[in-house]
Amino acid sequence: MRQLAEIFFTFFRIGLFTFGGGYAMIALIQRAIIERKKWIDEKTFMELLIIAQSSPGPIAINTAVFVGYKHKGVPGAFAAALGTIVPSFVIILLIAIFFASIRENIYVDAAFKGMRPAVVALIVGPVISLSRSMDWWKIVIAAFIGWALWYWGFSPILPLMAGALIGIGVTAYNAHKKIDKR
Repeated sequence: MRQLAEIFFTFFRIGLFTFGGGYAMIALIQRAIIERKKWIDEKTFMELLIIAQSSPGPIAINTAVFVGYKHKGVPGAFAAALGTIVPSFVIILLIAIFFASIRENIYVDAAFKGMRPAVVALIVGPVISLSRSMDWWKIVIAAFIGWALWYWGFSPILPLMAGALIGIGVTAYNAHKKIDKR
């Protein structure tokens, strides 16, 4: 029970102090579960992140659920999901209640404009950190796909599906080559 509470409060703190959405949360999740808590290693985190990105739903909640499940099974997944969802739910509820009265406040507007660079940094940070374990040619491909998504505005589903098919094909080819060598 104590470990489930630890999972819940770890993700609760991340959810409470992260602005900018799910991608901004990834850096904090990574730091908390790999570096501080040591629940999983970086390779496992990368695999969970790929699954979370490929699964329907918000990436932060998906990542939390997969990490919680990997660490403590179904109860861990549930604790991580609740820890991630509760802060956002409460904050959005409070904003909805008071939004009409603060919508035109210049200080609130200025605060949100001031947070934009920090949000960008929270998104770019994990990209740089996760790219360290990649080959240079994979980084070039990722940069090109990112640029193409931005420039032409097509759906990210296409490169994800293409990458999955290429990965399956390469793995099948390598497995076939290995069998032929025997």
